[in-house]
Amino acid sequence: MIEQIPPGLILIVGGLLLPLMPKEVRKVLLVVLPAAGLAHMIQLPTDHVLAYSVFDYDLTMVKVDKLSRIFGIIFHIAAFLTAIYTLHEDDPVQQVAGLTYSGGAIAAVFAGDLITLFVFWEATAITSVFLIWASRTERSYKTGMRYLVMQVGSGVLLLAGAIVYFQQTGSVDIEPWTDLGHHQMRGMFAFDSFGEASLAQLLIFFAFGIKAAFPLLHNWLQDAYPEATVGGTVWLSAFTTKLAIYALCRMYAGSDVLIPIGATMTAFPIFYAVIENDLRKVLAYSLNNQLGYMVVGVGIGTELAINGTASHAFAHILYKGLLFMGMGAVLYRAGTVKGSELGGLWRQMPYTTVFTSVGAAAISAFPLFSGFVSKSMILTAAANEQHIITFCILLFASAGVFHHSGIKIPYFAFFAHDSGKKVKEAPLNMLIAMGIAAALCIGIGIWYQPLYDLLPFDMNALHWVPYDTAHVVTQLQLLLYSAAAFVFLQKMGWYPPELKSTNVDVEWVYRKGLKDVALATGRALDVGYTTFRDELFGVAWGIVERIKRWHSPGGPLGEPWPIGAAAIAAAIMLILFLALGWL
Repeated sequence: MIEQIPPGLILIVGGLLLPLMPKEVRKVLLVVLPAAGLAHMIQLPTDHVLAYSVFDYDLTMVKVDKLSRIFGIIFHIAAFLTAIYTLHEDDPVQQVAGLTYSGGAIAAVFAGDLITLFVFWEATAITSVFLIWASRTERSYKTGMRYLVMQVGSGVLLLAGAIVYFQQTGSVDIEPWTDLGHHQMRGMFAFDSFGEASLAQLLIFFAFGIKAAFPLLHNWLQDAYPEATVGGTVWLSAFTTKLAIYALCRMYAGSDVLIPIGATMTAFPIFYAVIENDLRKVLAYSLNNQLGYMVVGVGIGTELAINGTASHAFAHILYKGLLFMGMGAVLYRAGTVKGSELGGLWRQMPYTTVFTSVGAAAISAFPLFSGFVSKSMILTAAANEQHIITFCILLFASAGVFHHSGIKIPYFAFFAHDSGKKVKEAPLNMLIAMGIAAALCIGIGIWYQPLYDLLPFDMNALHWVPYDTAHVVTQLQLLLYSAAAFVFLQKMGWYPPELKSTNVDVEWVYRKGLKDVALATGRALDVGYTTFRDELFGVAWGIVERIKRWHSPGGPLGEPWPIGAAAIAAAIMLILFLALGWL
């Protein structure tokens, strides 16, 4: 019986029933449901398949393997921690949205066909937007609408690609999209350029690209996440983009075009994060940066790279969630996360400071923290496959992430100048969630074998050892010189100060540029139409007036004609009619 229940369904159904429960029961269920969902999922055997026939279509609702299992485990853990983090809030909207959103993401990673994937893909879009709207401000409403347009648009592309693929092959099964050979995991439609891609592949590729926040498609992330509620941002950081990474791993592993896309994703957010004042938006740019490593890993497609991508997604959900929790606690107590308005909070919020610093160390890939044992696999895979330029970009990005997330976040929030704010420590439930996440960030960094055992490919067969001399020394040197550069720039006054400002990103194109172009075009068309209409009416009235004068008394056609002239005119008209009839 238990094998007939799809993973994620417990969270979806339980979440929908929450509003019917008393307040205290809702809080208990909020934590119990993710734990129950994880216990259920773990009991499903590897290679378990649950298929249904719907309207003569064979749909695989559940397909368990090691790749889906590791994403399912971390999604349940993220839901559990976020549920604890948000226990102090009695908001049924957020509670229902958070559980159904995480349940939809979990169900999506176990989907075995494109139609099932589409259903839960859209479910995550529709449920997650309520975490933004739950802020209940006009700004969050507008932001949520923009977010919803992008997410639903991704789903429309996915559905269109599934339909085209079905027309081409007669199947909507996901399984044929991946093939393993020559120690590389490559998609059946793997391509080196868009010229070799099928229409179905391109449609689904861009559907995944929107959710993964590819360059030029990314700004929904920085636009929406900082506008969500304190707990909503933590929910959002865990699922949407990592679901896209999972989908890319499943269908596009080994597609070379992902390597430059991912490398670009790691590099460009650094510059925005350094100058950004809103610390939750800094973390949103940092999230984009970390996704770039995963996309590069998918593009390289070797067993080591795919393992690196899966493990980095696992670690990233924990340390990024921890950082968003820390900044959420600051926002909850101080009422702001603007770097220019913070500083000196370590005295009032010592536990939050310590936990956030652990997250900062993990994202910076310090040895003995989770980021070190995952990110190094992707860097090594890039070097092994001779992607030298990409490797150098990833090194640069590693130094950059230490600047904007490893140093800037804890420094400007808790240290730097004293803002004079007198606040309380975060609520106990927030501290418990942050403490568990911090313990996992450290535990995975030290005792990494349980994580490695969950990965799709056997790490022992790959002979991978994260703590060898080269990895440790190289990473410590990188971090040391990055820290020295930060201190030097600070002392010289060259580091970009925290200022109240609005930074222009690609969103300017559609929020300002295209809007202005559309309005200007509309005004020009209106003026052109008005001018054309006035000229047309002027000509028409001129013709009418001339005809009127001709037919008025005294006009050439308004008086009786002589018989001869009338006969000649009739003859001419007859000839014209005959000519037209002949033609």
